Amino acid sequence: MGDLPNGNQLIAVENKMQDFDKLLDIAKRKSEFDKSNAWYSGASTYLSEIKKEVDEVLDELPKHRIGHLEDELGDVLWDCLNAILCLEKEAGVKMDSIVQRACRKYEERVSAIENGISWEDVKRKQKKKLEQEQAAQ
Repeated sequence: MGDLPNGNQLIAVENKMQDFDKLLDIAKRKSEFDKSNAWYSGASTYLSEIKKEVDEVLDELPKHRIGHLEDELGDVLWDCLNAILCLEKEAGVKMDSIVQRACRKYEERVSAIENGISWEDVKRKQKKKLEQEQAAQ
């Protein structure tokens, strides 16, 4: 039988999800503010920032400063959330759908590598399936 989480582990996971939900709520407030913000130019604002923040994470890695690294990773997460919120308006994507797709995709990939199937093989199959899904729309 696999390891089941104990009560303390479940509480910790629940607290993390509450923190994530809180961050998402803050990003939604920011999204409202962006509607009247002169510097804002849609999702591209945040997509460009993601690239910059990833570079800052890479710069921080060799310095071994956990607080700074966590701060930069938080910036990446913040910009990702804001980009998705923008793309909900601009392109019609849905946060729930993105999370569901990611869970399905990576569950398949991780299950595959755990069973000796290569990541690339699963990825090719998934891309083909996605192309078929897109063609059917």
